[in-house]
Amino acid sequence: MRFLLLILFGGCFFGSIKAQSTAYVFQGGLSLGTQKWDNSFDRQVLLASHFALAIESVNNDEDRSSLFIQMGYHVKGSAVRFLFYNVNSGLPGSNFTTERFEFRNLSLILGAKQKYPLGNNERARYYFFAGLRGDYTLSTNLGELPNAKANPAFYPFEDGVRKLIGGVSLGGGIELPLGEVIGAELKVSLHPDVTLQYRQGPINNVINPNFPGTTLSISERRIRNTTLEIGVGLRLLRKVVYVD
Repeated sequence: MRFLLLILFGGCFFGSIKAQSTAYVFQGGLSLGTQKWDNSFDRQVLLASHFALAIESVNNDEDRSSLFIQMGYHVKGSAVRFLFYNVNSGLPGSNFTTERFEFRNLSLILGAKQKYPLGNNERARYYFFAGLRGDYTLSTNLGELPNAKANPAFYPFEDGVRKLIGGVSLGGGIELPLGEVIGAELKVSLHPDVTLQYRQGPINNVINPNFPGTTLSISERRIRNTTLEIGVGLRLLRKVVYVD
């Protein structure tokens, strides 16, 4: 992993020198987060957001491939949705609640893009990309969940959160020119984690808050993120032209 990161970092640096120009992409959009919880209940999709800045190499002669580095803020996690029923009629009531499990991460991606012409516009491109990603967890909302104290066996603890996470990122999109040095970008990307976001070993003899005087056992829990992101971006080109 460290060796590949060094290769990508060096490629971004030396590639930008050869390419002469640099693009800065400011991006934001919708995040659809899911999680796999071992030994626990199924998770549902978390609707959240993300914001990122990418620096990309640009070849003035032929814009077919590039290397990039991206830093961004991403809310990952999952959700549980409750629909309460009327005990008298047995019909669904109007009280619908969503419980969000949020992990607010800072992500760094080092990757490469392969581009292809899009339509008759010689500067428009569609592309695919892949890269290595490292996350740092800034904060979570686990300590704010109202039901965690009442049902400790079913909720993760803040002490089990792993700060450093590794994963991969891949996806595709289109680049649309709006002027000589400005453009728009649409992107769809998938970000599965390779390492765990959360890991907690089994815990025995936990006081049961629902039945005072009794204890319960909490089984081992492991949580891993997968996030689908849909984003739009503003693409600014810093063009370097050499004149003899």
